[in-house]
Amino acid sequence: MAKIGRNERCPCGSGKKYKHCCARNPQVEKRASTAEEQLKISLLKAVENNVQAASQKKQMIQELGVFVLLSTTQGNSWLFEVTQSDCVQLARNGEPLPIPIDENPQTIEIEWSHTYKVKDRTMVLTAYNDKTESVLEDCPVKEVSASIKRIRKKIPPSMLSEIHIG
Repeated sequence: MAKIGRNERCPCGSGKKYKHCCARNPQVEKRASTAEEQLKISLLKAVENNVQAASQKKQMIQELGVFVLLSTTQGNSWLFEVTQSDCVQLARNGEPLPIPIDENPQTIEIEWSHTYKVKDRTMVLTAYNDKTESVLEDCPVKEVSASIKRIRKKIPPSMLSEIHIG
């Protein structure tokens, strides 16, 4: 079940905030969360865990749906998206950066800052704003590439094309 925020509208349809409505009634059965809500909860939780690992300078690679999350021993954290090869940095040198994720009941929108590609066994990033290329020096390219390949293998191409909205 998804946790309903105290200040969100109550799912019973009363129009009141949850904290002033059904939150106080222990007899109200909590509704099951939708698959979209579960992905949002999972993605944000995974991002928090990954940023925390980066602040502790621990390497961690996690696969979640069409995403690969990476934290490095240098304290950097990245979120990679498999369908369009987009990515965004979540932490730099152990310091969290603003998380560019906007969610609503229908979609999760992420403001991507770069695209990525593996070139000569290095992870090459291209910035959206000025098209400059840089190499992600502390990236374990072999492991991240393996994660990307596993995701692409698990999800049919027809489904991958439906996941990403331009």
